[in-house]
Amino acid sequence: MRNETTIERSVPRWLPSLYFAKGLSQVALMALAVILYKQLGLSNAAITFYVAWFYLPWVIKPLWKSYVLKTHSRRWWILLSQLLLGAGFGGVAFTIHAQFWLQGTLFLFWLIAFASATHNEAADNLYRQKVSKTVHRAELIRQLSQKVAMALGQGVLVMLAGNMQVFYRNNIRYSWSLVFYIVAGLFLLLFFYHLYLQSDEGPTPRQQVHFQDIWDEVKSGWKSFMQKPSITVILLFLLLYRLPEALMGKMSLLFLLDPMQNGGLGLAPQEYGLVMGTVGIIGLSLGGVLGSKAIHRDGANHWKWWMACAMTVPDLLYVFLSYVLPESLSLISLCVFIEQFGYGFGIVFYLYCLNVFSRRSTRIIHRTIAKSFMALSMMLPTMIAGTLQLSWGYRTFFIVVVVLSAITFWVTSLVRLDQGNRK
Repeated sequence: MRNETTIERSVPRWLPSLYFAKGLSQVALMALAVILYKQLGLSNAAITFYVAWFYLPWVIKPLWKSYVLKTHSRRWWILLSQLLLGAGFGGVAFTIHAQFWLQGTLFLFWLIAFASATHNEAADNLYRQKVSKTVHRAELIRQLSQKVAMALGQGVLVMLAGNMQVFYRNNIRYSWSLVFYIVAGLFLLLFFYHLYLQSDEGPTPRQQVHFQDIWDEVKSGWKSFMQKPSITVILLFLLLYRLPEALMGKMSLLFLLDPMQNGGLGLAPQEYGLVMGTVGIIGLSLGGVLGSKAIHRDGANHWKWWMACAMTVPDLLYVFLSYVLPESLSLISLCVFIEQFGYGFGIVFYLYCLNVFSRRSTRIIHRTIAKSFMALSMMLPTMIAGTLQLSWGYRTFFIVVVVLSAITFWVTSLVRLDQGNRK
């Protein structure tokens, strides 16, 4: 086993690129796909319904996680998933021009989602194996690498698509095809980089895995998870704390892009990339850092109501924007910064509680099940968000989201944490 000095030296070598790949796959799947479908003319209802299904691999992860962990090495799965991600995004770039572009891209995005979830699982497991918990800068590098990937995806690549649409006289399909070819190329570069750089984990004999054994493990884990003390509170919190944000998540992106005659702000891709991909990412990052420091210093109980407020109150800014429809990019950027800062600050309490619920058991499957509920809490509201918005309009939709913030405060009041807990 390598000592801590060796671990310290190895952190900069493979950790940044590994979590850059993780962040890039997620932002391309959950943000670039939304913008692509919006520019290709799909309705908000169709976009949110289709994109919500991309959460499915994370929802059903308990069914296949054991297979990944028990067969081959983590490095093997990382390399395979990066190769599949490169091929998948290349397939999306090619399929955009086909007559069956919708069916083809949806199928490819769905496969990309499974590859991304597999990559995330293998990367996180490798991180826990290889990096000592005492290496504090490793966590900073991991988070920073994912934020850089998000800035590239939601910022640079979206602005690039917009600039190419101007250059090629509004050829939307061609511009997005080039963008996804770039994403594919980045994953192929990451594949070869990790193939060359990332050291193996040592002898990892492949285990004989039977699907019946995996199914029995899932059933046993599910049964013991549902027997946890206060399981009703745990499930309500995991499913409902983020309800307003789950409804807002994709709709805020579509609101920024929708033309003013449809009730949106009508931002061009270049403007969207600046607002959401730079200003928004900075706000999200600062909120997350300050939230983590706050809980570490004072404990979750001290900050839980402030974090619930941070998750919900800034949604009022979208009510304001939907009524004013400002043309000032500075004002829009300020509102997005505050909302993203609030989300970054408030989500820390949710993640803290998820960790607490998992620590109360020695079974790894319990954490996986908790995370599947976390994904389900985003999947189900996202499915209906676009339909609700089309029925009510942006103004009423945002007002309803603000009213539903009461649910966040309700489930927060149900959570009881030990005073001694620290993150």
